[in-house]
Amino acid sequence: MSSRTKKSDKKLEISVRRTFSEEFKRQKVQLLIEKKISIGDLSKLYQVSRMSIYRWLYRYSPHHKKGTVQVVQMESEAEKNRVLLEQIAELERTVGQKQIQIDFLEKMIELASSELKVDIQKNFATRPSNISAKKLGKSTSK
Repeated sequence: MSSRTKKSDKKLEISVRRTFSEEFKRQKVQLLIEKKISIGDLSKLYQVSRMSIYRWLYRYSPHHKKGTVQVVQMESEAEKNRVLLEQIAELERTVGQKQIQIDFLEKMIELASSELKVDIQKNFATRPSNISAKKLGKSTSK
């Protein structure tokens, strides 16, 4: 078969140019703004290019004007960073204080154990609960 025969097998397709009404476009833009549908889904559903949908957005959305620039101000970011750094510093202080308390209590137990010649840590270790003891096959009653 020649290439000519292959081409003649195909049906002649006339491209159809569709136009959507302004009301239709406004409704779809409203759905996009309300996040009820995504640009990708809208594109697939109506077989419209993404670029066309973006044009609708620029034309019919009060929030999405072409050339609109969102400015992230350094002051606001700096303020957020300052607050977060303060929170981190406060948490580090709290952890440091708790560590000092733990070290102090461990040293007190060590000194009391050597003074009394009793292993306080071993004698006052937590005992298993009744549930744990039952699972191990031991009784907690004396």
